[in-house]
Amino acid sequence: MLTTQAPRGTRDVLPQDSYRWQYVEAKMRTAAAEGGYREVRTPVFEHTELFLRGVGDTTDIVQKEMYTFKDKGDRSITLKPEGTAGAARCLLEHNLYADALPCKMYYLNAPIFRYEAPQSGRLREHHQFGLECFGAKEATVDAELILTAYRLLSDLGVKNLSVNINSIGCPQCRPKYHAALKAFLAGKVECLCADCKNRYERNPLRVLDCKVETCREQVKDAPSMLDYLCEECREHFEQLKECLGASGVPYQVDSRIVRGLDYYTKTVFELITRTEDGNLTVCGGGRYDNLVEQLGGDPLPAVGFGMGIERVLMLLDSEGVTIPQPAQYDVFVTRMNGYDLQAFTLVQRLRGAGLRADMDHCGRSLKAQFKYANKTAARFTATIGEEEAQSGTVKLKNMETREEKTVPVDEAAETIRNWA
Repeated sequence: MLTTQAPRGTRDVLPQDSYRWQYVEAKMRTAAAEGGYREVRTPVFEHTELFLRGVGDTTDIVQKEMYTFKDKGDRSITLKPEGTAGAARCLLEHNLYADALPCKMYYLNAPIFRYEAPQSGRLREHHQFGLECFGAKEATVDAELILTAYRLLSDLGVKNLSVNINSIGCPQCRPKYHAALKAFLAGKVECLCADCKNRYERNPLRVLDCKVETCREQVKDAPSMLDYLCEECREHFEQLKECLGASGVPYQVDSRIVRGLDYYTKTVFELITRTEDGNLTVCGGGRYDNLVEQLGGDPLPAVGFGMGIERVLMLLDSEGVTIPQPAQYDVFVTRMNGYDLQAFTLVQRLRGAGLRADMDHCGRSLKAQFKYANKTAARFTATIGEEEAQSGTVKLKNMETREEKTVPVDEAAETIRNWA
């Protein structure tokens, strides 16, 4: 029945698995904070025009993958297919550019929606961690972002990482390259896929990004944008390489990287990991110096990246990385029949002292309560029976060492915290 099935291309995060997400998200928050990035939360949906102007109407995202609909006010609304355009809109709407620059923002566990064929590491609803830096023009911040992503993934346990970088120029030098690329492709148009025939006329750079094998074959000897960079773009790219070289991070220049969004300028980059099924992009980003202006603001340089959380978790699984699973409870209160109120009161006292505590709410026998405590990996049990109730005490048991202590009820929380 459809009522008991998640829509195709979506996935539930189950209670027994959520600790893995929380672990990765905590690492991501720490990585962002180390660079001075603060969290931003933008709406799940935006006006469709934002993505038409920002992402570009020649991209696959806009042409094929967006979830777009009319609301009850006959306004065109789109579930966000990427995070950067919404962050730029937020910057403009709230005049964040008027504060001290650069404005550094990150988003975490942000839902992203793309209507594409579900496959390994790709879902129609997935979640991203992204960093966006507005107002910094130097390549040092490009390098900072690459290093942040590289260190984060390495710290999580992703192996065989490499950094691929490229420069796709700016509006001043890119037209010359477009002309050279179109001249190169002119005799090959009939061999291109239907999408690339359209891209050839509207945005030939997109042809380099096509995943169709026949198109990839046609462009393998295409001219490189790096040979057409203006002086400013060339200097920027050289500074980026110098910073990465000084950091010791392995990188290589890949002139075929263009990324899938029209707002990119100058730097584009991908973090790649080698898997049994070939190379997999785990993080991608670049510079988008013209996006804010395209959305109606004053010119403002910017750079950022996005990283899919589901893909990171998938990679950790493939690498055999074990994420430590925390105990569900610090203490589970067990009791004999007739002492429900004493157990309930103790649970609330323990929670008030900052411990994760619970009791049986299903009418289990005392033996079954201990079995349940074991299943939840509770660190301690606290048992109340007739003797304990009469003396105002509780019997504590360390579930790892099996050691037991009987202490006054009002000393239970402190005893648990200090138990070596």
